[in-house]
Order: sequence, then structure tokens, then C-alpha cells
Amino acid sequence: MTKIIRFEDIKAWQKARELTNNIYQISSKNEFEKDFTLKGQIRKASISIMLNTAEGFARKTDKEFKQFLIYAHGSCVEVQSALYVALDQKYISIKQFENLYSISAEISKMIINFSIYLSQRE
Repeated sequence: MTKIIRFEDIKAWQKARELTNNIYQISSKNEFEKDFTLKGQIRKASISIMLNTAEGFARKTDKEFKQFLIYAHGSCVEVQSALYVALDQKYISIKQFENLYSISAEISKMIINFSIYLSQRE
């Protein structure tokens, strides 16, 4: 595993940044932009993946880091659930849904694998 010096080195954080950027772009268009509740919630959830990963890293203990990764994972699943709402309301196409869901699923796996790695170090 590559040595992680800064939170920006964490692959899951990098992928979450990509997801957040995509969420911002897609939620700034058409009817999605007008749904303030869903737009705000999905943005907060995607940001939370990044923030909890970074904060966990800053805690400097594996136990605390894992706890924040659990929060990040929960936010990842929240994004996935919100994507269903966006799809059902026809704010996004099935192709957009599949792309964003795929990115969030990849992040989810990264977070779980990182948590497992941290557990094995204890």
C-alpha cells in the first residue's frame, strides 16, 4: 500500500471529490436545481464522504479513523439512496444514475477495504 502522508493521498477521498464535483454539476441543472431539499441533501452527503475521511485521517489513531470511515460509508449510501429519488423524479437519466451510482459503489468498496486494512493493523 502506498504511504499516506496527507488526507489528499487517500484514494477514497480522491474518488469522493470526483463524485462531489459530479453531484454539484448535475444538481445545478433543470428541475433538480429547483428541488432545494434533495439538492441540499445529496450535496451534503457527498461532501460528508470527503470530510469524514479527512477528519478520520486527522485523528491519528486507527480506531478513530475507522469510526469516521463508517460515517463516510453511511454518507456514501445516503448519496446512493438520493440518486434513486433523483431518478424517480426524472431529474437525472438512467445513464447519469448508473454512472454516479457506480462511482459511489466504488467509493463504498474503497472505504470498506480501508477499514479492514486498519482493523488488521490493530
